[in-house]
Amino acid sequence: MSYNVNLGGKMSRAKNGETGEEEMKQKFGGFPYKPYSIQIDFMNALYDSLNKGGIAMLESPTGTGKTLSIICSALQWLFDRKQGQDDVSLVDKQLNGERLGSDDEPDWLRSKEVESPKKKVKVKKRYGFRNKKRDGSELEESFRGFINQLREFEADLENGGDLGVKDDGDKLDDMEFLVEEYESGDEKNELGMKKRGGVCCGLSSSDGEDEEFSDEDEEEETDLKIYFCSRTHSQLSQFVKELKKTVFANELRVACLGSRKNFCINEEVLKVENSSLINERCLDLQKNKKSQVSKMKNSGAGGRKRQTKASSGCPMLSKRKLQKQFRNEMTEKGPLDIEDLVRLGGNLGTCPYYGSRNMVPAADLVVLPYQSILSKSSRESLGLSLKNSVVIIDEAHNLADSLISMYDSKVTLSQLELVNSSLEGYFQRFHNLLGSGNRRHIQTLMVLTRAFVQTLCNQDGPNLVKTSGSECSLCINEFVFSLNIDNINLVKLLQYIKDSNMIHKVSGYGDKIISLQNDNTSIVSAFRALAGLLLSLTNHDSDGRIIISRKKPKDSGQQGGYLKYVMLTGEKIFHEIVNEAHAVVLAGGTLQPIEETRVRLFPWLLPDQLHFFSCGHIISSDNILPISVSTGPSGQPFDFSYGSRSTSTMVGELGRLLCNLVTVVPQGIIVFFSSFDYEEHVYNAWEASGILGRMMKKKRVFREPRKNTEVETILKEYKESIDSPLGTTNNGAVILAVVGGKISEGINFSDGLGRCIVMVGLPYPSPSDIELMERVKHIDCIGDPIKSSNGTCFNGDAQAGFEILRSCKHRGREYYENICMKAVNQSIGRAIRHIDDYAAILLVDTRYTLDPSKNNFSHPTNKLPHWIKNRLVSKTTSYGDVHQLLHQFFKFHKSKSV
Repeated sequence: MSYNVNLGGKMSRAKNGETGEEEMKQKFGGFPYKPYSIQIDFMNALYDSLNKGGIAMLESPTGTGKTLSIICSALQWLFDRKQGQDDVSLVDKQLNGERLGSDDEPDWLRSKEVESPKKKVKVKKRYGFRNKKRDGSELEESFRGFINQLREFEADLENGGDLGVKDDGDKLDDMEFLVEEYESGDEKNELGMKKRGGVCCGLSSSDGEDEEFSDEDEEEETDLKIYFCSRTHSQLSQFVKELKKTVFANELRVACLGSRKNFCINEEVLKVENSSLINERCLDLQKNKKSQVSKMKNSGAGGRKRQTKASSGCPMLSKRKLQKQFRNEMTEKGPLDIEDLVRLGGNLGTCPYYGSRNMVPAADLVVLPYQSILSKSSRESLGLSLKNSVVIIDEAHNLADSLISMYDSKVTLSQLELVNSSLEGYFQRFHNLLGSGNRRHIQTLMVLTRAFVQTLCNQDGPNLVKTSGSECSLCINEFVFSLNIDNINLVKLLQYIKDSNMIHKVSGYGDKIISLQNDNTSIVSAFRALAGLLLSLTNHDSDGRIIISRKKPKDSGQQGGYLKYVMLTGEKIFHEIVNEAHAVVLAGGTLQPIEETRVRLFPWLLPDQLHFFSCGHIISSDNILPISVSTGPSGQPFDFSYGSRSTSTMVGELGRLLCNLVTVVPQGIIVFFSSFDYEEHVYNAWEASGILGRMMKKKRVFREPRKNTEVETILKEYKESIDSPLGTTNNGAVILAVVGGKISEGINFSDGLGRCIVMVGLPYPSPSDIELMERVKHIDCIGDPIKSSNGTCFNGDAQAGFEILRSCKHRGREYYENICMKAVNQSIGRAIRHIDDYAAILLVDTRYTLDPSKNNFSHPTNKLPHWIKNRLVSKTTSYGDVHQLLHQFFKFHKSKSV
């Protein structure tokens, strides 16, 4: 494969008077420091990619200032684009000590009072999206188009559709929960929805909306935006921190988005902790602010008197003027990250979540998490328009898997049983009062939920998938035929769920009857999970797989089991983004192999049409010491393959290696294990054998906690141990971490925090992972229509997984290897964070040194980043050689610092 590749590998800074620096001054004067040559190369590559449009992949190792380079290149391009023919540049104004404003301010930065040709958009203050009118042509659209329209249903559920009824302490008449007459498309109503005054009365985004936020204000919307997204909130905060260092911070309007869980300041809502329940609580409060709860009372003489009562809403949205003040202060203060916005909202007593969303239309730069832009329903609910704009996706090394996982759906056995009991109770109460349309659709839902429950419970009956194990995977068609539900029109059923308001009624009646007060289980959540699975079943048969799991949870007394739809292809989803945006840039420290990403996300793009840029690292060769460690101190070969890694021999030899390392490595050591379970096994064995005690005589030992909320505390103690004065009892610290955990994904261990990274084994994912094996099979079959039609059932057995890997021709096996080595590269890149940083990297396993010709898979070191691979000591005769290399390496750097 050939790609449009630009390799920038210069390590030195641009010298005064050189062409590179003069070019940088003219083009990227917003860069706050004197840049390295590779940073200039990176900024030029990004700027050129944005000019050309389309798709680009830009790779720059961690620790090379990638984030700052992205900011200064992309925002300079944005400014140049908006300036048009203006001769006066932003940099010239900054160098002259001027600030954009007053008479010299360009149109795109002028206040709203100034006449501007920019379009005005009406923005819903509460939900951030605009209502869409429906017409009679909807049901005549193609099947796929109709499914895309049904995804709006998910957005309604996610963003405040009228889903529940709260009695607010007042006993409601049962008749309040009766579903109104429904006539489907094959009956009188050709659109398949209720009519009330000619308006669809289904799940409405405006039902129960707070009056102070329901009127439509005009906001100036910029015609060109840059959307920057990354995986975690901490990475987004780091982006904003870097942005504040530049001149652009004061000249561009920035909006930072995040989840309700991270933004919410209502203590009553935050008590539930669970993210989905926080969303529901938030939406319930808003819906109830001005909703009218009816209370029917007999007034004698056969009449009835209707009384109303307004329920309380969220106090953080009670005053609209505070939201306006919040927006004004956001503009005045410049770029704010999530923590800043939460503090601002807390000081003003108004919601930072909706305050930040209200800034989106007028923003030039929107900083947001992956899912907000990759999910179509999320984009629509947030009102994000990608048209002619730029999307920059950072940390894009696992983009394909992250993208398809957003379209998975899952419903548990307990949720299905809750829905089934709610439907049965509702139907028993109202079946004589329901019209034929409602009766038929509710009975259909009952048939489906019963079939799903029977399948997960292994009950006897016609609707049962018989499998040999506790898990299996099936194609959609196999699944629906095996359950005898292939005659059910799921499209019409979903249309009924959306239009009839039945979730509102059934959930409200269920809450009233069973007085459900359980934060862990919600009828509304259960209905939404079921609707999500039903929606997934309308996808093409080849798009994904249904996972049936009858596994029992570890906690006794709970019923396990779930049905899950796993999306396998991201091509169609990503095409929607590429087709709308002017340019899409994938950035990261390690993006290779780029062919895998191209095939999975944009196969229509020819290899020579993909612009790929990769640069080297800024550090010198003396500052890194990567070694393949094949044997331990006692001469025992290191074999951390699944079958032998837990033996006392391997665990003991690894312990002896660490006991030696704590004597030769100064300051901090990070040891990465393949899983939390394996780390726990090793730690307990070391503790019992006395190895742990020997290590702790030299360095304190910390462990990465399973809960992400506890990581910060452990890291603080780890840092304090390293920064403390050297004494006789310890010389730094060791932290035992897990590949794929929080420590391996975005935590920087610069300088003494990470003088040595130890990678224990090759963290291949388990071949018994049924979802993973389905992805492997799918990727291996891309481009092979004959093989892709073979939907062989996989039951989750590890040996069967190995058989699948052995049967793969190329791509599937390559993908499996790439998962492992991407995780390795992400972990070992934690240590080198700037040009003067230095660290040793130990790859502990004989498989890092084996002859590639004797290995079934390609050699793992071939997938290391070039800046590490080119300096790798690939083979040593004994551990003595390793110890000597480490001793010389750290002695050299100690002498340099004197």
